[in-house]
Amino acid sequence: MRILISGASVAGPVLAYWLTRHGFSVTVVERSPALRKTGGHAVDLFRPAMDISEKMGVLPRVEERATGTNRMTLYREGVRRPVRVNLAKIFSAASERHVEVMRDDLSEIYYDAACDDVEYVFGDSITEISPDGEVRFENAEPRRFDLVVGADGLHSNVRRLVFGDESQFSSYIGAYLGVLNLPNTAGLDRELLIHVGVGRTVGMYGAPHLGDARALFLFRSEGELEYHHRDVRRQKDLLRGAFEGMHPEVDRWLDELDRTPAFYFDSITQLRMDTWSRGRVTLVGDAGYCPGPAVGGSTTLAVVGAYVFAGELARAGGDHERAFPAYERAMAEHVRASRAVGLSAAKTLIPTSRLGVSGLAQGSRLISALPAGPSRALLRLTTKSARVYNSMTVDNYQAASTASGSRVNPGGSRVE
Repeated sequence: MRILISGASVAGPVLAYWLTRHGFSVTVVERSPALRKTGGHAVDLFRPAMDISEKMGVLPRVEERATGTNRMTLYREGVRRPVRVNLAKIFSAASERHVEVMRDDLSEIYYDAACDDVEYVFGDSITEISPDGEVRFENAEPRRFDLVVGADGLHSNVRRLVFGDESQFSSYIGAYLGVLNLPNTAGLDRELLIHVGVGRTVGMYGAPHLGDARALFLFRSEGELEYHHRDVRRQKDLLRGAFEGMHPEVDRWLDELDRTPAFYFDSITQLRMDTWSRGRVTLVGDAGYCPGPAVGGSTTLAVVGAYVFAGELARAGGDHERAFPAYERAMAEHVRASRAVGLSAAKTLIPTSRLGVSGLAQGSRLISALPAGPSRALLRLTTKSARVYNSMTVDNYQAASTASGSRVNPGGSRVE
């Protein structure tokens, strides 16, 4: 059975790994001419995704490339005295198993896990998918596949071709984010330096293996801003307008916009679809159920979704008419909960009032100052993310039936 995956970031390579382990033949097409190395920002892997990574045999590499950020210095706009926060304690209180890693590093690790068993086609993109599985490409000759999976992110090309324009499914949640690479002039090592004001938050962090630093900007906007997705100059101007004058240090970070080797800008948007499958096509990760970039645990959700889909397809013996609904049922509650996490996290990370700014600072300080037990209890009571990701479970599909049906074991144990 031949399966085509569009996208080689996180969900795509994880899905390719598990599909090949279940006996399917996999091709991955990626628009970029090589694995993307665009700088990017740090992403969180919570317990379910770490469990899956361990099953893949890549967890040691993931932990080796962890940013190791363990402390934070937080400045409130208009307040000179900073708040010092023990991030290591907060992370351990939020989840029994958690790691922060750069997205590019994670993508490379997952790619390496199965690249010898998967056909990767770089520098190409899908232009047409017929109901019978014939796929046309920008460059390559047409080919026929049994199934096509869109794992190509929030602005999925596969979703557009099969389901229609993104505007039908996207829900803007009131904020924007920007990421840029810049020199680590502050000498940050495992430390996050953050400035928080009403409606805007910006942080800079470094990691031992990066060689430079990252700045992540989050700001609120009542309405969606007007810009073209390829107009980088306009995007940088919008970012400057949102943060200029916040603090001299932030202004220095903004000065790097004209020199940065890597820049990312987008709205914080959730995808809300009634179904992620149509005909021979389904969607995995942000392409189908993005809970919001930078606020909703989308990387963990993508890893879990890829693992679940591959397992359900194997369990159904390759019958997509059975596997697609089973996959959607298995992921439905995780997706709903992650959407709620995204909305809640956006309100917390980008406060809407001075009281919210103060609450973020003082709450972080309190949790980091308490002993581990009480801080864990307090964090679980006050954050949806901790509750959602600590309670997320998925089936153990390692012994599920293969595509040929030659090994049949329905499994049923749980991964927690």
